[in-house]
Amino acid sequence: MPKGKPNPQTIATEKYQKKAGYMTKGFKIKREIAEQFEDACQKAGVSQAGQITKLMQEFIEQVNNE
Repeated sequence: MPKGKPNPQTIATEKYQKKAGYMTKGFKIKREIAEQFEDACQKAGVSQAGQITKLMQEFIEQVNNE
């Protein structure tokens, strides 16, 4: 449950994300790399989250196939 006094849409969104299996991951990364990644995603017309997911899946497959 969100903190404070969330509106009904916030509650509904969080409920959907939990049901669909989404989670938030947080990490620190150098600003320069993050900004370059953001620019590259915009140029390619893809979302940052989608591209990170793709990179993670490729890495998982690479490690599992060793």
